[in-house]
This record gives sequence, structure tokens and C-alpha cells, in this order.
Amino acid sequence: MNHPKTILYVHGMGGGGDSRIPSILKDILGPEYSIFIKTYDFDPEVASAQLAEWASEVRPDLVIGESMGAIHALALRGYPHLFVSPSLNAPLFFRILAALALIPGVTRFFDWYYHPKAGDRQPLHFARKTLLKWPAVRRDALKNTPALGSGDYFHAFFGTRDHFRRSGVVLVRTWRKYFGEGSWTMYEGSHFMEEEHIRSLLVPKILSLLV
Repeated sequence: MNHPKTILYVHGMGGGGDSRIPSILKDILGPEYSIFIKTYDFDPEVASAQLAEWASEVRPDLVIGESMGAIHALALRGYPHLFVSPSLNAPLFFRILAALALIPGVTRFFDWYYHPKAGDRQPLHFARKTLLKWPAVRRDALKNTPALGSGDYFHAFFGTRDHFRRSGVVLVRTWRKYFGEGSWTMYEGSHFMEEEHIRSLLVPKILSLLV
């Protein structure tokens, strides 16, 4: 009996075990594909250790990183990778938030403003100490890129109406710098990939890698 192909899905900030895209993938792909997703810590150093342990445990055939989860997914070496709206520059903006966190009440405000939805979701706490860890974790993750000799497979999907592209948190130019031309697909949609694009773009790409 053949074992199901395993996909390790790394959710974005404030996501978790009940995130929308992996739930849709489970419905579409069926029992022949196992979607492994767990809620990890917002502290990037803790999260890196958690995800490395889970990858060692499940030995995925494919790693998918969504939004800020792209940083952690990228750091997992030796697998083919897909990305949805990879927020490679978000850790750079966290340096600004870390400076603002010196102002009394700012951390509490960010915790309230970015409070995740109810359910199995990642707790968020924008402590200065945690925010300052993110740029170093980003630098380490970006060592696993074709620009630095990685042999892993990488492909990303970007939405034309992704509001995070205006701020530079999500930037195709940054992706192209590290991964080269032809390594991404644009879709007519938002940062949060719509189901029609999951079905027409993401699923076929997954199947092409896991045949």
C-alpha cells in the first residue's frame, strides 16, 4: 500500500492549524496527500526549532510557506518549496516596530491590532526582544537560495492586488534577487490567495511536483 504524499504547510503570522488554504487543500487533494500543519511560536528562534523538529518527524515531500511563514519554510533545506505571497521583507519592518516598542503602550496596541482570529491560531506578542530576532532569522533563511548555490526547488505565487506589495513587505523584486527569473507566477487576486487560484494554480503545481 502506498503511503500518502506529505506536505508540510507553514502558515503566516496569526495563522495556525485551522488556516484557510491548507483546509482547502485537504478537501481538494483528498487522502492521497497528507497536509501537516501545526501552530508554531511567534518567537522566530523557537519557531525555527519547532519546524525543524516537525520536518524531521514527518519527512515531507513538499514544503509550502504562506506569507511570513515563507521565512521559516525557506530555512528547511532539502525539499522542494512552494510559496504563497512570501513576505520576505516583513522582518526588516520589524526593526521599526522594535524601535516603536520602546514607547509605553505600543506593544499592547500592536497585540490588540493584530490579534488573530479565534481558533487554533498563533498567539502574537510584539515584544521588542522578539521583534529584534527576526532580521537574523531572515538572513539565515536566505542562505538557502539559488543565488547562494542551493539545489532546492523554489516557486512563488504573488497576487496582483496584494496590499502588502505597496509597503514592500511583499516584493517581487526581492524574490527575483534571490531566486531568479521565471521562479514565480502572478495571479489576479489578493495576498490571501482566493480558492479559484488555489484550484487553478497552486494545486496543479503541487501535483506536478509530487507525481
